[in-house]
Amino acid sequence: MSLDAVLARIDADLPAATDRLLELLRIPSISTDPAFKADCDRAADWLVADLTSLGVETSKRATPGHPMVMGHVAGEGPHLLFYGHYDVQPVDPLELWDRDPFDPQVEETPKGKVIRGRGAADDKGQLMTFIEACRAWKAVQGTLPCRLTFFLEGEEESGSPSLVPFMNDHKEALSADLALICDTGLFDSRVPAITTMLRGLLGEEITITGPDKDLHSGMYGGAAMNPIRVLARILASLHDETGRITVPGFYDRVPEISDELRAQWEGLSFDHKAFLGDVGLSELAGEEGRSALEMLWARPTCEVNGISGGYAGDGFKTVLPSKASAKISFRLVGSQDPLAIRESFRALVRGMVPPDCSVAFEGHGASPAGSFDTTGPAFEAARAALSEEWPDPAAYIGCGGSIPIAGHFQQITNTTPMLIGFGKDDDQIHSPNEKYDMESFHKGIRSWARILDALT
Repeated sequence: MSLDAVLARIDADLPAATDRLLELLRIPSISTDPAFKADCDRAADWLVADLTSLGVETSKRATPGHPMVMGHVAGEGPHLLFYGHYDVQPVDPLELWDRDPFDPQVEETPKGKVIRGRGAADDKGQLMTFIEACRAWKAVQGTLPCRLTFFLEGEEESGSPSLVPFMNDHKEALSADLALICDTGLFDSRVPAITTMLRGLLGEEITITGPDKDLHSGMYGGAAMNPIRVLARILASLHDETGRITVPGFYDRVPEISDELRAQWEGLSFDHKAFLGDVGLSELAGEEGRSALEMLWARPTCEVNGISGGYAGDGFKTVLPSKASAKISFRLVGSQDPLAIRESFRALVRGMVPPDCSVAFEGHGASPAGSFDTTGPAFEAARAALSEEWPDPAAYIGCGGSIPIAGHFQQITNTTPMLIGFGKDDDQIHSPNEKYDMESFHKGIRSWARILDALT
């Protein structure tokens, strides 16, 4: 089969592919709002019908929440699984949209054509890049390229409450050689990328309690311990003067990146001053001696996300509060154990609480980091295929956030995930006026066709 013929078919079919995406975008599949339950069902039905039209044996699978869409194609060669999600974020505040978020259109902008509408980039547009690549392949070849499984979720934007139980119940069907995930983006809105590192997350909330009620600072100040003072001392102690985190054992399982990967990241010419300048900052604040991309992708963090205590209303109130609280998050890398770090952090805090005070802890989630071995031939084949499609060569990159589905594939089905997406930094996902560049949609389809050819 000629890959050129598939790519030509994609180019010729782009108007029809765009119309299909617009049709899917018109379905308001907001998973967080029970008022849209029927619309989530309708989006699942739409995908079942579309995949069935490609000869994929497809069904809608019930869950306690919104349905999963599962499709299977028998074939030779590797078994590839594709994951995407068809649910979307709420549209509030509606008044900030320039058009009805569920009346999508192709718009001309100073930077080129975009597809405007809720879900255009997250994740319906991304999901359809893979399906459209398969459609072109089927039209040219008459069959799909290999054994394929489609796994499309309807609850990703509402925390995926049904996902892990469903995956545990369908391990065999969801086990594959590779799990292809299209829910990421281009680096710096231009460089095609395979995300190979995802940071884990540990959330902790601490509450320091001192006196049994709020006290007048004139009557008790100086003699009574102030919980805010205790809390401030604890929070200030979590970093040393070089930016390193002081929790005992915190860095024990933090790996250094390879020289090859460091050189690749340096080749991306990331401008940290411009990156910080976009939010009114200029200087790096993490560990000394680390590049910005290392800090964002390959190094762990400890951040205070919120502090409360005492009187914070208008005016002034001279009070010693009874309680003071803080919410703290740790981004984790490598093989850091979130539960071990939780215990070490809590022991550190307990050791800093004076006798007249007590501390209470509340956990807010604990998930490990994910990293994916790129030494196998599939990753280099996919990277070379992406490099053929885009002006810049493809790179292996990290992600400062978390994408839980990647870890679930590793832990539940023992399947290696490969995260490739075509979103851009200005797509405004989760925000009003979400868009997906027509370039991302078109070249995304072509990219998946090249990757399928390279992997099979």
